[in-house]
Parts: sequence; C-alpha cells; structure tokens
Amino acid sequence: MNTSTSYNTDYNQWIQKTIKEIKAKNFEKVDWNNLIEEIESMGKSERRALLSLLTRLLEHLLKMSYWDAEKERNYNHWASEVVNFRAQIENQLEDSPSLKRELPTFHQRAHSTAIKSVSKLVALSEEAYISLENALDDDWFPKR
Repeated sequence: MNTSTSYNTDYNQWIQKTIKEIKAKNFEKVDWNNLIEEIESMGKSERRALLSLLTRLLEHLLKMSYWDAEKERNYNHWASEVVNFRAQIENQLEDSPSLKRELPTFHQRAHSTAIKSVSKLVALSEEAYISLENALDDDWFPKR
C-alpha cells in the first residue's frame, strides 16, 4: 500500500508509517505533500479553537453582564463556564505562546460574534463591551 493511499484510506496507519519513516530517517519514503498539509491544518485548528473558546467566554460574560431576567438563576452556572473557558484559553496559550500576539485580533472577531449571539437572547445596548483584559482576568466577573 503506498503512503498516499494509506493517507486517504487509513489515517492512523498513515500517521504511524510516517512517524516510523521519519524516525528511521527514511525521508525519501515520507509522504511530504500530505504531511505538510497536516502540519498547516494543525496550525489553523489551534487558531480556530482559541477563537471559539474566546467567543464562548465573551458570550457568557455578556450574559452575566446584561441578561438581568436570567441572571439570578444562571449566574453561578455562567461563572463556572467562564472559569472553564479561561483555563482552556490559558492552556492553549501555554502550548502555543505565539498566539498571544494575535489575541487583540481574535478578541475583536470573537466579541463581534458574541454580541450577535447574545443579542438574540437579550437586547444589548450600544455600550455592551467586555475588554480583552477583563475577559482573561481570573479575578474579574461582572457584578450581580
């Protein structure tokens, strides 16, 4: 079975074979095109995951800040989710510290999406905003 067929038909087998060939320094047997594609995809996946986590974090902080009708019943649950999202973001940034410099851009995109999402649940004022600093601050939570 050639490496290209293995990649298309049995991904795990392709990974194991690729690792084996690289460790053995059999570079001529490595399926470079698919390997390069996979490495590029890994970088994109990390960026998408961080953007998604930041969006979810901002959605919960916006609900905690502005959704008064549900605040009493859901505040603690939302706060728990905020703690979880912050921890996941911190883990992502520990694994890929170079993504920190992209946080302002991610925040802008995530905030826009979070505003659109939460505005379907509650009317948000024009001033509805959660700063990146507050969003990532483990000690900051919107007031009850």
